[in-house]
Amino acid sequence: MHDEDALIRRVVRAVPSQVGGGGSRYGLALGIGDDAALLRSYGGEEWVISCDAFVEGVHFLADIHPADSVGYKALVRAASDLVAMGASPRLFLLTLALPKSRSGRWLDKFLAGLRRAANYLNMRLAGGDTTAGAKVSISVAVLGQIGNNVSHGVPRSAKGRSGHCGTALTRSGGRAGDRIYVSGTLGRAQIGLELVRRMKKRVVRMTMGPLPEALKAHFYPRLRVDLGKWLARNGVASAMMDLSDGLSTDLVRLCHASGVGARLWAERIPVVSPSPEILTLLPRSFDPLKAALNGGDDYELLFTVPKRNDGRLRGAPDSPELTCIGELSNDKQILLADTDGGTKPLTAGGWDPFRK
Repeated sequence: MHDEDALIRRVVRAVPSQVGGGGSRYGLALGIGDDAALLRSYGGEEWVISCDAFVEGVHFLADIHPADSVGYKALVRAASDLVAMGASPRLFLLTLALPKSRSGRWLDKFLAGLRRAANYLNMRLAGGDTTAGAKVSISVAVLGQIGNNVSHGVPRSAKGRSGHCGTALTRSGGRAGDRIYVSGTLGRAQIGLELVRRMKKRVVRMTMGPLPEALKAHFYPRLRVDLGKWLARNGVASAMMDLSDGLSTDLVRLCHASGVGARLWAERIPVVSPSPEILTLLPRSFDPLKAALNGGDDYELLFTVPKRNDGRLRGAPDSPELTCIGELSNDKQILLADTDGGTKPLTAGGWDPFRK
């Protein structure tokens, strides 16, 4: 097993599974291989379902990360998969394993963060399970609703050229010539992670006062819920996913699903600009472009747009924060073009817990 994708393929081979679309058995319109699975009722209503693990020692450090941040982020990172398909987050299930030492004040703060995220996303807890464990282990299952919308008077009832299953956006609709867009600034959460790695206990003291923007992005990420819904409802984007594992890794997944390559323009990528004070706390080797390409946890949206739809993005939520960073291509290669016009293959260097 070389990486997470290889592990998923191993699971699929061993367990009865539905990969991708092409069937409606059990009400499943889209199975394994996208940000989330898609369910469709007999009446045509669509629901998006996903789950996410958040484990102490792998995704967070219980002695360093504030407990309310752990609760908040556990739900937000799971709901990001719903937003990436254009869904409105609705319900969630929580499975929580705790050591006894975390069942008092730490748990109270964790639940406060979870409540904050649920109110922010307008989601409600529908059930779950609790147990004891040697470390904190959290699993969140989320359910989102896709509106039964009609774009320009034409119902979209089946997956087609635009990467839709009904009105849900998937990773597989990109075509050569489509523009590649991202929302927001990339690499912000990576700075927060670098601060945690380098400062450890001192980060706890930083949380006592006004929180630096870098730590906000890492501890309390925000989602582009309205943008995701708008792109799906209006049929502007051809494919979409969230940026949870880093642009260099997630773009590979989108291109693979769409059967295309890509050419990115390094100078167009919206990189983070640390303040002078934060810069002194980062390693000297810190590179904003590498953070934008390989840093995870941004939870921004990566989406593709046919050129004819470019102008329509001016009406999108958060439109000033959308950046065209490249184009999809026919040659199946994923290339990064520098300012001098030279190109090199883009290596997937984002988060992967199983990569050697």
